[in-house]
Amino acid sequence: MIPETWQDIAARKQRQRTDRIPKAWLVPAAHLTATNSSGNVLDIPRRCGILTSQEIHISEDLDATALVAGLATGKLKSVDVVTAFCKRAAIAQQLVNCLTEIFFDDAIARAKQLDEQYKKTGKPVGSLHGLPISIKDSFKVKGYDASIGVAGFCFKPATINSALVEVLLEQGAVLYCKTNVPLTMMALDSHNNVFGRTLNPANTALTAGGSSGGEGALVAMRGSPLGIGTDVGGSIRIPAMCNGLVGVKPSHGRVPYAGQEGGALPGSSKVGIESTAGPIARNVRDCEMLLRAIGEGQPWLFDPDVLPQSWEQQSSLNTLSPKLKVGQPLRVGIVRTDGHVTPLPPIQRLLHEVARTLGSSTRDAVEVVDIDISALGPRLLKVFNGVMSIDGANTWFDHIEATGESLSPWLATRLRRRPQKSLDEVRKLQAQKLELQSEVMKVWKESGGYWARGGKQSSGDLDVIICPVAPHPVPPIDRWNTTNYTSAFNLLDLPSGVLPVRTFAESDMEGELPRGEPLNGWDKINQGLWTEIDRKVYLGSVMSVQIVAPKLMDRRLVESMAVLEKALAPLREVSGKASKL
Repeated sequence: MIPETWQDIAARKQRQRTDRIPKAWLVPAAHLTATNSSGNVLDIPRRCGILTSQEIHISEDLDATALVAGLATGKLKSVDVVTAFCKRAAIAQQLVNCLTEIFFDDAIARAKQLDEQYKKTGKPVGSLHGLPISIKDSFKVKGYDASIGVAGFCFKPATINSALVEVLLEQGAVLYCKTNVPLTMMALDSHNNVFGRTLNPANTALTAGGSSGGEGALVAMRGSPLGIGTDVGGSIRIPAMCNGLVGVKPSHGRVPYAGQEGGALPGSSKVGIESTAGPIARNVRDCEMLLRAIGEGQPWLFDPDVLPQSWEQQSSLNTLSPKLKVGQPLRVGIVRTDGHVTPLPPIQRLLHEVARTLGSSTRDAVEVVDIDISALGPRLLKVFNGVMSIDGANTWFDHIEATGESLSPWLATRLRRRPQKSLDEVRKLQAQKLELQSEVMKVWKESGGYWARGGKQSSGDLDVIICPVAPHPVPPIDRWNTTNYTSAFNLLDLPSGVLPVRTFAESDMEGELPRGEPLNGWDKINQGLWTEIDRKVYLGSVMSVQIVAPKLMDRRLVESMAVLEKALAPLREVSGKASKL
């Protein structure tokens, strides 16, 4: 018998996916091509005639927190909510190719069971009762593939649930679909040979990001009220930025990660960098709601790496030290560059606006100080790249060569087989990582030597840092440059999140690059995103910032993000009127 080619496997897998969408939910052909001049398809779900007015209300007017409240009190039925999001996810798939596995029938059946149980007992099942949640393809769900876009992994259904899947189900959540990823899950544009490319629904010429790009696109399409991605170098935060969403990368040990399909050999993460799972949502309160619910589910009973500490038991902004009292301002450090790749003019302008807006916040709610970590940036990137290449990509090449797959476009010039590193090389890299982690602990203290002098000085340690997500706006497909602004915090194991601020305006197209030669090859590529491109492609894309907290201070991170979300609201209100530096 002749073995199947990867093309045959991909064709079968895509037919399976299409067959799982009810015919009544197929988008009319006229709407499939009805994008506006900027390639925006976000309004098609409400215009295509598939959703009822109630389903539009459920999926557009209520966030995940409101849905949970309505489900817990019986004001909403799970079957209605789940059906609405199943239909909207089906529409999103046809427009931006964001789904991998579809299990709408199972989801609707579970929703009916949850409604029946609520009717009998008058009580919700767990803190996520009846809420539909989408998950990245790497999560295992019994009876469905976790192929992560690799042909050789297709048609091999999981026999177990990932640890987080078990926690979500025990908390009453309804899982209904899995979302697309890039080949190797190390690329920043979600394309693979099995499922194809996920598009950015706000502008199909721009990237949807990776590796949780399918999740970002689905949440942006309101095909999910709350999604869960994973992040080892920026894979939650980058899609959140690309799709104008909030995303949180927790510290390792806060959210269960065990039992996932990552393509690597078992145990590899213990000598590498631990990936973490976290939420992608439309606002901060939905992220907090999910993380709180996971903590209530005793996740340490499902994953030995998770710390036995609920959300309530974690340090909050007001319980960090005896010196920190209610009413004391949030202390924020502004990092304007990593010293490796200089942010383009619109990103510099955004950081300036954020610092100015926070510095002038009412009632001294926020205190701002500039932080200079430019001497650390190049070291962080070098060590991150070294740790991530311990295997020399040999395992991944074995996977794709088994069926003759080719690399995705973003990977084609970046990934190749290399010799595996020796034990002594791995030891040295781990020593360098520990050295950097220790050095960065000084950043949080004024005495550490990283705070800029002059201006108003803080009277205590920093609560969080604000920095770019990337040194460029949301780029065209396959043009994402360096990951150092996100991957540094994976190496350091610091919890971090992305917060949308405002959209890219016409005035953002102004600005000149620094004089002189680029800092390095990465900096040169980044400058090309300003000098070699029609800057109009960026118009309307969302500009975001990254928020970082000390290790394991995940609750502090999310609470700070909520404060900053409110404090930066004036920038959203005047979006399109960007100020000059």
